[in-house]
Amino acid sequence: MNTGSDRGNNESASSEPTAEDAPQHESKAPAFIKANRSLHLSWQVGVFVVGLAVIGAGVAMLVLPGPGWVAIFAGLAIWATEFAWASLVLRWTKRKVTEAAQKALDPKVRRRNIILTSVGLAIAVALIGFYLWKYGLTLPWNIKDQ
Repeated sequence: MNTGSDRGNNESASSEPTAEDAPQHESKAPAFIKANRSLHLSWQVGVFVVGLAVIGAGVAMLVLPGPGWVAIFAGLAIWATEFAWASLVLRWTKRKVTEAAQKALDPKVRRRNIILTSVGLAIAVALIGFYLWKYGLTLPWNIKDQ
């Protein structure tokens, strides 16, 4: 009977990857930039600023037209080329998005989402119908006190 006690000290009993199992993060900067410390620091600052600009644009696109979440994930991917913490955040985000996509494909969840969407649309149609019945095609700011 294998109880798992014959494992080495570096192996854990769980199947979850640990920080020791994760590959070491290495900068994606060209070799001549990595050779000079001040140049490498400047490279990292530049990558951070570009990633921050892309993430800022993504946040703005959440309320404005545009692919906001795509831009936010792209900014994280830019940061992940230089920063280990961003690589971990990006890996965690990918895992959570994959889990959510799998959960959304579950027939019970899909049925619930379809029902909730249908109820929401029915309420919206009822409210619009009531407004049109009461005021006609008059815009709300043109309605005079009655």
